[in-house]
Amino acid sequence: ITPLKDNRTFIISPYFDDRESKVTRVIGIVHHEDVKQLYCWFCCQPDGKIYVSKAKIDVHSDRFGFPYGAADIVCLEPENCDPTHVSIHQSPHGNIDQLPNFEIKNRKAETFSVDFTVCISAMFGNYNNVLQFIQSMEMYKILGVQKVVIYKNNCSHLMEKVLKFYMEEGTVEIIPWPINSHLKVSSKWHFSMDAKDIGYYGQITALNDCIYRNMQRSKFVVLNDADEIILPLQHPDWKTMMSHLQEQHPGTGIFLFENHIFPETVSTHVFNISSWNTVPGVNILQHVHREPDRK
Repeated sequence: ITPLKDNRTFIISPYFDDRESKVTRVIGIVHHEDVKQLYCWFCCQPDGKIYVSKAKIDVHSDRFGFPYGAADIVCLEPENCDPTHVSIHQSPHGNIDQLPNFEIKNRKAETFSVDFTVCISAMFGNYNNVLQFIQSMEMYKILGVQKVVIYKNNCSHLMEKVLKFYMEEGTVEIIPWPINSHLKVSSKWHFSMDAKDIGYYGQITALNDCIYRNMQRSKFVVLNDADEIILPLQHPDWKTMMSHLQEQHPGTGIFLFENHIFPETVSTHVFNISSWNTVPGVNILQHVHREPDRK
């Protein structure tokens, strides 16, 4: 998270996007009223010419009342130049040496290295739900997930050890997310509940970044929380489930899964494993009763 000089614009990462036209799409956070104009400064190799392009600033409509929101800052790239880096500035004039420059990711097309990536946005609040986290990770692996990307603000010391284990195993990738160093963050989803700069530790921005970061790497990108598991009822894993769903809905790019709550207040003792009693967190295997559907 890199603040620009105006302290109203924060850059996460630029991505090359040539699905419609050749653009650099910068995922960022902006103040929805104060940021009116931004420019992309591209450095064209090998002649080192600077090309300036006016950005289209698309602030996502889901700000939930907070003044800062996720934004796509989109710039057309110069015709005969494949820039590797870009700087973002409030003005088309100035000295590029004084601007931070960002590598444009996804510039080289890659083949999908994994089928399923799970994005978990904003681990915060000294997160310590260790047992549930491990159960979810192991369940994801059974379902066929190869990569879990976690935007980590902070967590407990014990959770650090667990994350280290999964990172060394190759399952987890950690993206540092120190958003509270830059903005007043709310742990609530709506401004009316907690009047800060941005909601839920910048969740929407993190998830958008996660989609583009894994666009060339993963066939599917799954957006869910650490306490959510998409559980197929008719198929053994996600791969067979998704093949089946894609056959039924050819050409579909996004699938939405219905959400159900399994309350912690209702327990079953089947998986009361005594050696787990020392591990902090919720044993999800003991909460198998689903709430009635609320329309």
